[in-house]
Amino acid sequence: MYLFGCASPPVVYIDRAIRDAQARGWQVCLGLTPSAREWLEDRLPELEELTGHPVRSAYRSYGRPETWPRTDVVVVAPATLHTVNACALGITSTFVVGFTAEAMGKRIPLVVMPCLNSTYARHPQFERSLEVLRGEGVRVLYGPGGFVPNPPGQGRPEEYPWHLALDAAHEAVERR
Repeated sequence: MYLFGCASPPVVYIDRAIRDAQARGWQVCLGLTPSAREWLEDRLPELEELTGHPVRSAYRSYGRPETWPRTDVVVVAPATLHTVNACALGITSTFVVGFTAEAMGKRIPLVVMPCLNSTYARHPQFERSLEVLRGEGVRVLYGPGGFVPNPPGQGRPEEYPWHLALDAAHEAVERR
């Protein structure tokens, strides 16, 4: 499993998702957006030890060998407004979005669970982006049965429903 985290408060608890995924039998490789990497900078050695793989947030240099094994599924969680929109629009300026775009093209099972406040969720592009992703076969966990946004400043990042993304990843691989 490739687990991609974005700079949203639940990302500070991403080790919980990694441990849960590992307990379910997944080998996990962790990718972070550049901002999420900054948030977790002090914990990168711990996260690399936990996964057994380097944490990636940038494209590998041309000609360099791949350091991660192939994946059966990609989970983008927590996914910010920026990442959801960039994925839907194909704006591949970061490793996380670039690989996500490639996963869609290769038909690798892809699960996206946003994490944004209710004000951001009202942006008109957000709903269009969710439609585009769903139309491409991406399992989007937003609304009932997924992430439900809170008003600004009232989030509970420690309660982010990682288990829903992991359940959806399992289901996506089973259907394949």
